[in-house]
Amino acid sequence: MSIILRLDRVMADRKISLNELSDRVGVSNVNLSKLKTGKVSAIRFSTLNAICKALNCQPGDILEFTDDEE
Repeated sequence: MSIILRLDRVMADRKISLNELSDRVGVSNVNLSKLKTGKVSAIRFSTLNAICKALNCQPGDILEFTDDEE
């Protein structure tokens, strides 16, 4: 996969737990856990917006592109 999720890193930088983020964003712990571990193939813009608002970050802080061909 060319897109890497860095939610775990941003959460650690902000010192926020999965439960606290779940409460702030309104997304279940299970779904946030999947995002945190990168075990998803898609994310809704509304979810990304809510996460960025809760963590006071930009989408680029959470999403990273890597070229698979390197």
